[in-house]
Amino acid sequence: MRHRKATSKFNRSSSHRKAMFRNMVTSLLKYERIKTTDQKAKELRSWADHIITLAKRGDLHARRQALAIVREKAVVHKIFEEAPKRFAMVSGGYTRVIKLGRRQGDAAMMSLIELVTPEVKKPKKKKAAKKKAAAKRAPKKKVATASKPAEDAEAETASDEAAAEDVKTSEPDTSAADTTDSAERQAAADEAQEGSEEVAENAKTPADTKPKEADK
Repeated sequence: MRHRKATSKFNRSSSHRKAMFRNMVTSLLKYERIKTTDQKAKELRSWADHIITLAKRGDLHARRQALAIVREKAVVHKIFEEAPKRFAMVSGGYTRVIKLGRRQGDAAMMSLIELVTPEVKKPKKKKAAKKKAAAKRAPKKKVATASKPAEDAEAETASDEAAAEDVKTSEPDTSAADTTDSAERQAAADEAQEGSEEVAENAKTPADTKPKEADK
């Protein structure tokens, strides 16, 4: 029975299988993504996670253990420099497997395996606290805003009444002005009429005096 033997053999001997995955994990850490079959990609995840965990530990013994697996020293130095900063906030899930479909020829399922840069999530506790505080303050603000329109309306009515009084005081008394103008016009007409009557009398007097002198 194959109890406690979860790894796939891939129809290869143990030495062949280990050599194959050493090459694949070296290529993955060097280029950060490779294309392979789906089963090999799933098996390669455990190898990559192990190397990245050693790189996050970062001591000399971990470096020597990584050098016993990875084929190139430059790749080991690179991952030991980048991993503590790149994967500091996560403790697993350093790779992603994306299925690409079946391969032409033998119809094997192909996948793309790549290293993942985790996104740093900002804490949400502060935002939740701010929202709660705003919700508590909201009713007070509503009451204050409800009382303000009434005060504004009263102030507007008072200002309108004051403006109306100012307009009344500033407007001239047009009725008095009209009566004075009509009186002046009547007086001017009367004077003109008297002047015309005097002229007419003066014109009549010479004709009346001449016959009287003749009678004398």
